[in-house]
Amino acid sequence: MPMMSDSYARSGVDIDAGNEAVKRYRALLGSRRDPRVLEGIGGFGGCFELSGFKRPVLVASTDGVGTKVLVAAALGRFDTIGRDLVNHCINDIACMNARPLFFLDYLAVGKLDASVAASIVSGIAASCERFGLALLGGETAEMPGVYSPEHFDLAGTIVGAVERDAMPDATSVVAGDLVIGLPANGFHTNGYSLVRHVLDRSRWGDRVEGSSTTIADAMLAVHPCYLPYIDAVRASGVAIKAMAHITGGGLLENVERVLPEHLAARFDRSKWTVPALMAQVVREARLTDDEAYRTFNMGVGFCVIVSSAEGAKALAAADEALVREPIDGSAPPSAAIVGEIEPRHQCGPAVIIT
Repeated sequence: MPMMSDSYARSGVDIDAGNEAVKRYRALLGSRRDPRVLEGIGGFGGCFELSGFKRPVLVASTDGVGTKVLVAAALGRFDTIGRDLVNHCINDIACMNARPLFFLDYLAVGKLDASVAASIVSGIAASCERFGLALLGGETAEMPGVYSPEHFDLAGTIVGAVERDAMPDATSVVAGDLVIGLPANGFHTNGYSLVRHVLDRSRWGDRVEGSSTTIADAMLAVHPCYLPYIDAVRASGVAIKAMAHITGGGLLENVERVLPEHLAARFDRSKWTVPALMAQVVREARLTDDEAYRTFNMGVGFCVIVSSAEGAKALAAADEALVREPIDGSAPPSAAIVGEIEPRHQCGPAVIIT
């Protein structure tokens, strides 16, 4: 057996490093054991006890953090990328009113460093604990030849649940409804291929124009989880009609996904602020408005659609929650009524930004 192990190690796969990584994962999660988990890290599958729902609908999503992993790898900073992943996935299923239940991660590397892997997973575990998810398990794969030694990829799967009668109904959206925009603090997990193309690695230690923050810090700003602010709006008694997580495709493509075909959303860009580095990249890349609002979130990370009668109440609830739990790096760190729903012209776009 030692001979086989040595041969495998010479081919680029270190079984001992893998075992050490799992050992560190167990240590990270040892004090965070979720009683709903019946089988934890290290088994062939995770078992989760679902309770507390009368007529549950499971909502699942799989995503990654894109080429933001290259920024983390270049800077040797791995403690935030896992939080990006979990927060992104929570936001996705929150659009369906789902409560997050459990999470599974997939980490693929060219050369496994147990300390780096543990740093990445520590971020995953921290966000899972913060937002009530069980980290049910995952996979760490060492794949020399697929990835160079210093590179890795990170993805995750989230499963949540919602009562059948609490699922959003797009047909409830009508003309005159308002769009509450929750602030973004940066690129989140989208657009980094363009960002890295525009901002050469040699510039990452420079300050963002008009800011005291370095480009590196701004690039690694953690993707916010919007669940506390959504919960605050809901707790205020406001009926949320639809929600959109503004990821790849920006406002132009993501908001359209939650609108009936006969309606459009008109946004007033004067109602919010574009993050400083994002504005710098848009300017240096000479992006058109269409390119910018289809590539980046442009300062609006999440949209909540409510009736015009409840707009002020929803906004106040979101802002109060943002005061309690501010989003680091957002400017300004407050919500805003950023748009209104209107009838869609027969040949017109579903999203209009003026």
